Amino acid sequence: GTGHGYQTALLSRLAGQVFSVELIKALSDHAAGLLRRLGCHNVLLRVGNGHAGWPEMAPFDKILVSAAPEALPPALLQQLAPGGRMVLPAGPAEQQKLLVIERSDDASELEFTTREIFAVRFSVLEDGAPR
Repeated sequence: GTGHGYQTALLSRLAGQVFSVELIKALSDHAAGLLRRLGCHNVLLRVGNGHAGWPEMAPFDKILVSAAPEALPPALLQQLAPGGRMVLPAGPAEQQKLLVIERSDDASELEFTTREIFAVRFSVLEDGAPR
């Protein structure tokens, strides 16, 4: 999630292009203004559910998720480029772990390795399903 744009601004200094999805339009609008003022011209923002990623812009070399789904979102795994890496918190609220997911270099394979880094506590990434 883009949130207020702080993490997105940092990423814009580290990456050639940053694509960021925020669920809440008011936060996205605020972040867009901040990022413009900071001169972060290599950022594209979208209002939407991060659980679905941004398939029109995929594949991505790196994906950084800033809210925790209970299970790995299949859409994000599919949007990871061969040889790509995703870092995300995942799991139930009381049992979240920071994970590093790496996709194999073989473009014809959807094979992943997962490493648990340590226990964390993030806000929940909504999956868009009715509650």
